[in-house]
Amino acid sequence: MDVSVIIVSWNVWEWLAPCLDSVREALGALNGEIIVVDNASTDGTPERVREAFPEVRLLVNSVNRGFPAANNQGMAIARGRYFFLLNPDTRVLDRAIESLVAFAEDHPEAGVVGPQLLNPDGTVQSSRRRFPTFWTALFESTWWQPYAPRRILQRYYVLDRPDEEIQEVDWVTGAAMLVRREAVEQVGPMDEGFFMYAEEMDWCRRMRAAGWRVFYYPRAKVIHYGGRSSEQVPAVQHLVFQRSKIRYFRKHHGPIAAAALRAFLIGQYLWQMGVEGAKAASGHKRAMRWRRIQIYAQVVRGLIKDQ
Repeated sequence: MDVSVIIVSWNVWEWLAPCLDSVREALGALNGEIIVVDNASTDGTPERVREAFPEVRLLVNSVNRGFPAANNQGMAIARGRYFFLLNPDTRVLDRAIESLVAFAEDHPEAGVVGPQLLNPDGTVQSSRRRFPTFWTALFESTWWQPYAPRRILQRYYVLDRPDEEIQEVDWVTGAAMLVRREAVEQVGPMDEGFFMYAEEMDWCRRMRAAGWRVFYYPRAKVIHYGGRSSEQVPAVQHLVFQRSKIRYFRKHHGPIAAAALRAFLIGQYLWQMGVEGAKAASGHKRAMRWRRIQIYAQVVRGLIKDQ
């Protein structure tokens, strides 16, 4: 079998159904299969998949095991020479999967190939990266990002290279990525210590360390709507994101870097709580401000508890 498409879902049936429709078309002439791993959805996803897409191989978890663990479950039963890991909040355009597999076949050194991701309006969505430095972590996705030295984030987001250029990169985002079975067998599956976020960065780093190359292939295109599962629980989203960032730095940069990053992040959330509190005290959108304070307080407690 050429390729196994693996999709992890959690309460996103309204997005999953059109995603599955697009996958059927995108496989083209490939001999492929579709595997959906459902992480304990409560919106009827498993029943609806069975009814509307009987050809899909469905795994249903009794609890939400997280994104890496669920993908690993899918890969464990997959029969394809390639695994195409795909978020449910996507639409695969044209015959993108067929195009990715053809590129990988022509480049046997490629362990991972990522398509070009597009926003719903058709603009290019950033999906290729260089590995972060400690300085990157202090600015990227924090309240300091608007004040970051331009070169730091330009380098991280690979803004110095054209979007339409086929290129080798450090890593590609996990919303859509083609992975060679041989590479997975050599380096191992995703690290299940990451519940969500940063797992693909860690995986690509391990792939490259083992001698495999990671490519960005913009001729294959996928629309990514973004965050449809994680945005359902904002406090958990914040905490899981920061925990994953800290875990990555502990794993690849050591305990001192991880401890420093944790302290910085706690300080950031405390500072932002003060900002929101001051705005609430002045009467500006009080309900929204207090909700944010509650979310940030949960994150601070979680990060302190992790120490």
